[in-house]
Amino acid sequence: MTGPNLVFILSDDHAAHAISAYGSRVNRTPHLDRLATEGARLDAVYCTNSICTPSRASILTGTYSHVNGASSIFSNFDYRVDTFTQVLHRSGYQTALYGKWHLGEKEKANPQGFDDWLIVPGQGEYVDPEFYGPGGRRRIRGYATDIITDLGIDFLDNRDPERPFALLVHHKAPHRPWVPDPKHSELYPVGSIPEPETMWDTHESMSDVVKGVRMTIADDLTETDIKETVPADLLGEDKRRERASWKYQRYMRDYLQTIQSIDDNVGRLLDHLEAEGLAEDTIVVYASDQGFFLGDHGWFDKRLMFDESLTMPMLLRWPAEVPAGTRVDAMITNVDFAATFLDMCGLDVSAELPANQGTSFRPLLRGEDVDGWRDAVYYRYWEHDDPNHAAPAHYGIRTRTHKYIHYYNDGLGSPGSSDRIMPEEFELYDLVADPAELVNVADDPAYVDVLADLRRRLAELQAEYGDEPYRGPDTPRLDWSV
Repeated sequence: MTGPNLVFILSDDHAAHAISAYGSRVNRTPHLDRLATEGARLDAVYCTNSICTPSRASILTGTYSHVNGASSIFSNFDYRVDTFTQVLHRSGYQTALYGKWHLGEKEKANPQGFDDWLIVPGQGEYVDPEFYGPGGRRRIRGYATDIITDLGIDFLDNRDPERPFALLVHHKAPHRPWVPDPKHSELYPVGSIPEPETMWDTHESMSDVVKGVRMTIADDLTETDIKETVPADLLGEDKRRERASWKYQRYMRDYLQTIQSIDDNVGRLLDHLEAEGLAEDTIVVYASDQGFFLGDHGWFDKRLMFDESLTMPMLLRWPAEVPAGTRVDAMITNVDFAATFLDMCGLDVSAELPANQGTSFRPLLRGEDVDGWRDAVYYRYWEHDDPNHAAPAHYGIRTRTHKYIHYYNDGLGSPGSSDRIMPEEFELYDLVADPAELVNVADDPAYVDVLADLRRRLAELQAEYGDEPYRGPDTPRLDWSV
């Protein structure tokens, strides 16, 4: 087997607006920026279900949650469809995975299609983390982001130089609880971090279920998260704004410091590829499994279809094919990753991954125009009214100019969902007039035609992807038993 190498670095909950190549106002990421300068920055990449396990399953399989069965963090991936790494392994690639897996801990959910793998249980730990693999469990001393990178570099040093490789370096960071490496403790001190423009959004026009989510910085970000006790003079409803600002500074300080370790270690990997003469024909990809609210709308976490949660950063360098400084603004989803990786490695996606629902965006990276490329993306969040975040079940469509969200508010039996069914609600945002998504215009008569068109297009996408729309409490349940 001949073909380019692949290094796929995946982080957890890294918002694009915390990368300086994407214009971050809060931090600097010089090594990630290097990928954007020497390769491509993709500016319109969206997840199809903004939560860790489902997004990772979609990345691996090129399918939506209703196809791969991983709709929730409570799911155990069961390989009902193949992954791109299984295809690469069968095709002669050396394959390895180190770090966060988060696709379930039942034996049948363990990584498959890898020559070597070592992963953290569940969310993992930042300091002296435990890992497990085919040889059992062991604790490794040090800081998780450094260790995971060390494991990847060791694989590169011990690989068969006559065969191509696919190396997956999957970090825990910057997932909560945020525990930075002490060497970054002086960065982004409290009081220095700008608050987002939408931090004080009143949510006045939003759906009732969205107003009720438990993701507010003021009230739902815990003292365990920020590792400090809220001062007594900041308690009480009348101090909500001051309390939110106090928590925001501490949350963001730790969040950004964990990202700094990612950036350092991306630099280490890039330098090692250069030193080993591998850079020219190695595809290096950096992405996060979804976005994250960084105080936007007063929230933290993800799950909702607002752009800060929906948007994934993606930076890609492949000197042999992708011109330096490339910018791609075509609409891409995480379901497209598998097809693209296989296409780049010279494999026939339709033959090797028959369940695939994505499209290779390789031509876009070469600067080519692709006739008929999508102008809308489909999203669905299944984990209805979970006990920690109370995010509602919803689906929707995002186009260049508008976003329509249908909160159908029934988990349909997805793992982790409550049995509580709330009234259906709807939101519509004009992304041209209101890019910050502050004003829901679903009930505005001026948008009646736009609303009707988006509902029609949403139904078309659901039919195209084979996803059953909600038709009331009697809607057939999918088989989520894994």
